[in-house]
Order: sequence, then C-alpha cells, then structure tokens
Amino acid sequence: MRDTGRDPERPSPDALLAAARREARTRGRLKIFLGAAPGVGKTYEMLTVGRARLRAGTDVVVGVAETHGRAETAALLDGFEIVPRASVPYHGTVLEEMDLDALLARRPALALVDELAHTNAPGSRHRKRHQDVEELLDAGIDVLTTLNIQHVESLNDVVAGITRIRVRETVPDGILDRADDIEVVDLNPDDLIQRLKDGKVYVPEGAERALAHYFSRGNLTALRELALRRTADRVDDELLGHMRANAIPGPWAAGERVLVCISDDPRSAALVRYAKRLADRLHAPWTALFVEGTRAAALGEAARDRVAEALRLADRLGGDAVTLPGGRRVADDILAHARSANVNHVVVGKAERSWAFELLHGSVVHDLVRRSGPISVHVVPGEALPGENLRGRAGASGGAAAVATAPARSRLQLRPYGLSLLATAAGLGLALLLQPQTGIENADLILLTAVVAVAVRFGLGPALAAVVAASLAYNFFFLPPVYTLTIADPTNVAAFLLFTVVAVLVSNLAGRSRRAAMISQTRAAATERLYGFSRKLAACGTLDDVLWATSAQVAAMLRVRVVVLLPEGRTVVVRAGYPPEDRLEPADLAAAQWTFDNDRPAGRGADTLPGARRLFLPMRTGRGTIGVIGLDADGAGPILTPEGRRLLDALADMGALAIERVRLVDDLDRAERAAETDRLARALLTSISHDLRTPLASVLGAASTLRDLGAALPDEARGELLATVIEESERLNRFIANLLDMTRLEAGAVAPNLSDGDMAESVDTALRRTGPALSGHRIAVEVEPGLPTLRLDPVLFEQALVNLLDNAAKYAPEGTTVTVRADRRGAWVRLAVLDEGEGLPEAETERVFDKFHRLRKGDRVRAGTGLGLAIARGFVEAMGGTVTAANRRDRPGAVFTVSMPIPAPEDRAA
Repeated sequence: MRDTGRDPERPSPDALLAAARREARTRGRLKIFLGAAPGVGKTYEMLTVGRARLRAGTDVVVGVAETHGRAETAALLDGFEIVPRASVPYHGTVLEEMDLDALLARRPALALVDELAHTNAPGSRHRKRHQDVEELLDAGIDVLTTLNIQHVESLNDVVAGITRIRVRETVPDGILDRADDIEVVDLNPDDLIQRLKDGKVYVPEGAERALAHYFSRGNLTALRELALRRTADRVDDELLGHMRANAIPGPWAAGERVLVCISDDPRSAALVRYAKRLADRLHAPWTALFVEGTRAAALGEAARDRVAEALRLADRLGGDAVTLPGGRRVADDILAHARSANVNHVVVGKAERSWAFELLHGSVVHDLVRRSGPISVHVVPGEALPGENLRGRAGASGGAAAVATAPARSRLQLRPYGLSLLATAAGLGLALLLQPQTGIENADLILLTAVVAVAVRFGLGPALAAVVAASLAYNFFFLPPVYTLTIADPTNVAAFLLFTVVAVLVSNLAGRSRRAAMISQTRAAATERLYGFSRKLAACGTLDDVLWATSAQVAAMLRVRVVVLLPEGRTVVVRAGYPPEDRLEPADLAAAQWTFDNDRPAGRGADTLPGARRLFLPMRTGRGTIGVIGLDADGAGPILTPEGRRLLDALADMGALAIERVRLVDDLDRAERAAETDRLARALLTSISHDLRTPLASVLGAASTLRDLGAALPDEARGELLATVIEESERLNRFIANLLDMTRLEAGAVAPNLSDGDMAESVDTALRRTGPALSGHRIAVEVEPGLPTLRLDPVLFEQALVNLLDNAAKYAPEGTTVTVRADRRGAWVRLAVLDEGEGLPEAETERVFDKFHRLRKGDRVRAGTGLGLAIARGFVEAMGGTVTAANRRDRPGAVFTVSMPIPAPEDRAA
C-alpha cells in the first residue's frame, strides 16, 4: 500500500526531476515506430522520417534496414550512408549483423536501426539488438527503430492467445517506457491483407500460409487494438507527468481512471469489486483509496481489519492500494488526490448515517457530489453480503473468520484525566497569583493555555475535561459575584460562553493535531521496521538465510515463537525456526499439512484442528501457497491481537516473496545446468557418432581392400592402406583417450605425480608423437638453453603439449610453420605453440577451452572432439600452471601459451 500526501497545488518533485533529467540528458533520443503486424509500413515510415532529417542537415546513417525485397522500401535507401554489416561465422556459414563498433566509431547524430527485437548471431557482443541500441543511446546517438506489438514482453502471452503462435523474440517493456517517442504505424486490416495478397509483404507461398493462420482479419484487428492501447497508456502517463510537473488541476478527459473510496464500512469489499468491474468495462486503471483522518485513530480493531483487507483485495484484483493521511475534510482529500491523479470516476458507497451524525460530522457523499466538478461520482447502494468476511474468502490473507484474535485493550485510562485537572488547577493558581497585577482580563488566557497544553499532551478527551473545569473555575473565581456559579452581569455571560467555545475549539484543534502526529509516528515506526526487514531479505542470497531472517523478524516483532515449513514432495517439513526448532508434535504437523493442502489457517485459535499447540497460516505469492508459518506463545487463548495479525500478514507476504525470489533463482540455475548438460550430451553424441564412425570406416575400408585385393595391389598401394589403418587407429585411440581423460578431470581423479622434469625433453617427445599429424607443416623449435627443471608430471605435461600441437596441425594450412618456443619469464617458464592459421575470433579466446567447443573453419579442417584444449588446460592447471589463448601480433595465427612456475629450492629438494 502506498502513501501519498502531496499537495496538488504544488508541482510534483518527481515530475520536475524527470523533466530536469530530460533537459540535461547526454543520452541519445529513441523513437520507436510501433506496428500491429509485419507489412504495415514501419520500415518505410522510419526511412521516410530519416530522409526528412537528412534533408534538414542532420548527420543520418543507416545501421541496418530490412527491405524484405520490397522495391518501394529499397528505393528509400538511395542517398543514405549505409554502414557495412559485420560478418559473423556460425556453423559453417557466415551471418551478417549490424556493425555496432563501426557505428560507434562513425558516431552519427542519428542512426536508423530496423527490427528492434532481432536476436543477434552467436559471437556478437550483445545477444539482442535492443542491447545494441542501448549502447548507441548511451553514446549520445539518436536512434530510430521499428517494433511489432507481438514482440513486447508483457503482451507475449496475450498475443499467443490471440494468434495461437508463440513469438520467441521479445523486447522488455522498459525499452518502450524509456523511449522518447512512440509512433504507431497503423493500417486497416483489409488493406494489409490486400498488400499480403499482392506480394508486398511475403513471397506468394509464404503469403498463403500467413493468410491461413496469422493474418486473419480477427487477429489483425485484435493486434491493432493492442498496439493502439499500449501507445495510449504511454501517452496517458506522459499527460499525467505533465500535469503534475506544472501543478495543473485535473481531470483532463483524455483517458479513463477510476478511484474507489474505502472506509471501515462492511460493504467496502463490494465497492472494490464494483470498481474492478467498472475499470474493466472502461479499460481503465483503478485505485483504492483510504483517507486516514483523525477518526481513523478511534476505529476499533474489527473496523481496522475491514479497511486493511479491502485494500489487500484491491491489490489482489490488480488495482493500486493507496493510504492518504487526512489533514482536511475527507471529501477535500479525496478530490485533491483525484485531481492530481487525473481521475474522472470516483466510486463511493451510500452511507447509512443518521441525520444527527451528518449534522455533526458532515456527509462525505454529499460533499463529493457538490464539489466534484467534472469528475463523475458513482454512489453505490447496497448491503454487505450476509456473513461476508474478506479474510474468510478463498485467496484472502489467511481467513480471519477462522482465526480468533485477542481482544484489544480498550480500558479507560483515568490518569490523563487526573493530570488534566491538575494542569487546570495549576493554571487557576497562576491566574489568581497574577490577578492583582494583570486583572481578570488575562485570567482566561492563562486558563486557555492550560487547556491547550492538556490537549497537546493527552488528546481530546482529557482536554474537554479541562475545558469544563476551566470554565467552572473561570466563572467561580473571576466573574462577579465571585465564589458562586452565578453570573450577575449579562456581558459576563457572553464572555463566559465565548471562553467556553474558544476553549472547546482550541482543544479540538490541538487534539486533532496530536492524533495526526501520533498516527504519523506510528506509521513511520511500522514503515521503518518493514523497510529494515525488506533490506535484510534483499541481502539474503540463500533459502536458509531468507527463512532464518523471516522467522527471526516475526518472532522479534510479535514476541512469539516461530517455525517455517516448506513442502518436500507431498509433505511439509520444518526448515527454520526461532528459537531454533526442527521437530513438531504429530498434532502440529497434521495442522501444518492441512494448512498447506487447503490454503487456510489451522491449529490453535482456528476452527480446524484447534487442539494443536501452534497456529499455522499459509504463506502465499501469486503462484499460490509456497509454505506455512507456525506461531506459538506462552499462556492460553489467542496468540495474536488484530494489530499483530495485520503486521503478520505484511511480514509473511514479504517473506513469501523472498522465498519465491530465491526459488526462481534456483530454478533458473537448474534450467541453465540442464541446458548445459543437454548441450554437452548432444555434443558428445555428435562427436561420438562422427569421430568414432569416421576412423572405423577408414580402417574397415582399408582392411577390406587389403583382404579382397591385397595380392593384386602394388606394394606402394598396400603400404598406403596399411598407413591409413595405423593413422586412423591412432586417431581413434586419441579420441578414446580424450574421453577418458575428460572423465577423470570431471571426477576430480587427476592427481599429478610431480617430479623434476626437463621441458625440452617433453617437447621432443610430444613432437615425435604428433609427427604424422604435423607431416604437412614445417616445424620450428626455439627452446632457450639452460631452462631450469620444473616440477611436473611428464605424462600429463606431454599429453597437454600433444593436444596443443594437434590443434595447431588442424587449424594451420599445410605448408605453414608451427613454432614451439620456450623461454624464461621471471619466476615462470613459458612454452608457446604458434601457428600461421586464421587466428581466433576475439570472443572465442576463452571459449576454445570449453568442452566440445569447436571452431568452424570449413571442410579442409579435420574434425575433432572439442576436448583437446579443455584437457590440456585441465592437466596443466592440475600441475599448478596456466594455459591461455591469443592471436599472434606479428602475423595471422593463434598462440597457445603454457606457463609453469619455477619451483623454489626447498620444493625442488622435496
């Protein structure tokens, strides 16, 4: 529930701050051309506006524009400077994407970027094009872009329900909210269908499928309405901001807004539902408002419950719940809020008050009708439903009808009245003491000061008692004949009555000020405690932290013992408690399980299973019941007071949302791990199906040829076939060894057997093992003489070098040089394997070490498993070294560098 107490006659600070930010902005301006469907002319309109800006002298550049083969759209590109697109290799093909770096380097005043919802090719800097646009805007470049309504994230489910097609490419709503301008490119559905039939949207085959599915007249009409309404909402927000920034009283009849007034009346729930139906008919936003005036402090606990639950009902039904501190007449407060929020429909209930009550307190309904001006006031009659209780309804906050609460303490406090009489007596004594010097003319002021002091300190009741006492004292001691209650002079009668009236009015005003101050202090204290709790929850990163913080906060604020239970399978189990407790009695467990299954309270003080020691209440979010909170306290009878119950509702809701947040993060992590596992499984299956079958097929073919035609083949041919059998068998052996090595690494079973070793010997052995693979390359070995011995596992280190050399042989063209260079750099010995291939994409220098990650370089490259580099890094890191990848600086090619630490003398001795 929000508080809002802004003076509508003064500009809104938030609106002024937003306007100041717009004027002082260094960020570029964003304009979105929004359409209901493809083919309405968004790109055409964007290019038309861009051409007009170009003729006006603006520096305009086309970042990307998709003409889709439409001649009239392509013709508009003539005369524009078009930034060439960047080529992104992907799965053996080359995709073209907008060159973001080139646009940033060119830095035009205005960039035209088509298709805001586009997903960039893997390997691009950003995954989505709208992220590219954000970077352009941050650089101070204005952007014109296009978007279809079905790509708006919040409308994705709505569009899927209309068209039966789920759109995968979406744009966050915040992009539209931050846009400086949105222009709807609208086209009549019949005209769009005709354009489709004429082949101006899709090719004929695609047009027939589109007409049969997506481009039906009903679908297009619904999408058109979505686009217009989404833009209307944006315009309505801009209008409201303008009115608040300039303190313009409303309403302006530019849109519909509904305000329902909540009170302690039992029919408030019916009013909320009526306002919801009215807002749905008007397709308007709506707000539930409670004015917390001076009378609110005197409300009983049942009335407070009705107010709180009516506001919660409004929140659940999709409205805004607002509590407004009352400082004037209730009707004036309502109308001031309505005008500041541009509300044009106010819903209020027809109160059943006596004429005497309305004479003393006035009628809010009559005041609203008389002073509403252009605002429509809906006076709703009716009666509360028999037995209706908001908490008892399904989906409410816990079923107060089924939970008993301790009665509120309403005992009359006599001490303030006694002190008020003492204060009046003190004022009387001071007046009598000063009477010889000041006369009786100032006695009434002294007594009046005492009355005001009592009103400020103790409130209206004791102040009225002080008024009676002061009036009698004034008459008895100061008005002749003194020491009697008789008034002889008629003028003194008027003075006495005037003193009494002024005393009553002043005490009333002072009492109201005191009540308002007490309400503000109480609300500030509650808000501070809830804010502190929310900060604790925001800092919690694990589920256990959230549960502990929730149970500790509830226990501290309500002075009860708390347990929190969450579901595991079909049962609920204790996950946290304060004081710590992990075991419940069978009756308590049964009550907790019933609460979770039925979404209603159970246990002590409830209608269900009242024999349990604890009271159990469901913890809910928008996804349903996610847990149960149990309370226990010493003594018999109900555990919670009505005020404590309302506080528990707020704490439990905040805790439930935090639990859901942590669970969503965990669900996301599990989904990412599952996706990664699935990707690795597919990569492994692909690798096995190719890398096992290919060498086996080569071996089988060569062996079959030798068996069938061996006698007829010349010696040279037989030698080649035997060499093929041996080479492919070694390749198969390396593949199986890589799989086994990766399994060992994943299981943490690699324990290097470290000993003093010479790197030069390992290099020599690795070169001999990879001789067949490097037979088509020139080999250059540059090993610095006198390198120190290292602590390494010769077998693991040699295998890591073999994998690096085999990778160079795959990706460097035949006839080029593969260089092995080793030297000392400070406390490290570095070994680099350099090739003369095409090098690595900048985004791939770390990904090349991922399992099953293989660069696509064309058919000439021997296929691999994508495990060699991952195994090399794993082996080297197990020995305390590092492996990095980079591009060569002297020529094209990649360089893989192994760095091993030089052991200290004491380590070498060991």
